[in-house]
Amino acid sequence: MRVVQHPSPNCGPRRNWQTPSVIVIHYTAMNSADAAIDRLCDPRTEVSAHYVIARTGIVTQLVPEEVRAWHAGAGEWRGQADVNSRSIGIELDNAGGHPFPEAQMHMLETLLGNILSRWPVSPEDVIGHSDMAPGRKCDPGPRFDWTRLARQGLAARTGGDTGSQDPTPGQFRSKARRAGYTADVDDDALLAAVRLRFRPYATGPLTAADVSALQHAIPAR
Repeated sequence: MRVVQHPSPNCGPRRNWQTPSVIVIHYTAMNSADAAIDRLCDPRTEVSAHYVIARTGIVTQLVPEEVRAWHAGAGEWRGQADVNSRSIGIELDNAGGHPFPEAQMHMLETLLGNILSRWPVSPEDVIGHSDMAPGRKCDPGPRFDWTRLARQGLAARTGGDTGSQDPTPGQFRSKARRAGYTADVDDDALLAAVRLRFRPYATGPLTAADVSALQHAIPAR
């Protein structure tokens, strides 16, 4: 796989000697990959990512994987707040409202496979920005094909027995926490984040299907 190198100054050492154990997928919310790369390399913005994947499938590396990029911001995953220090950030060239092209998805799958072979990251810890920052972030959004990644063992699977009774918010939160959703947010924001990932077009109040969607997202540890 060919990777274009375009170093960003917006990075630093990982804190507390942490190594990558999470991959966070974003979309750029900009008009082009070049515009996103320019922003992620501008020291005035104080933001970056390890990789940008253009709609054409071109992969650009901005920050070495062993270094801390500034992509995640405020949020939490599995009880850890400094997600930047233990994650690799991948930005997908997408303005937020259109599908992700085949060339881009293919290169994302290749890159994810390579990263998972280098670092102790489980498929259940390949997440979206919205997973670690419920209510604050919505990328990579409802049009991102998580099921495609899950079929190849590159992300958590979804689905399971829906059961016969609708859960309480407390039961849902307990299941979501076991799946990694530990950010301190209200019930509505938590439900929206889980649905965005596993049931992107679901609406209405909490149901048993929302709990069952998390069944395979809980790692066997």
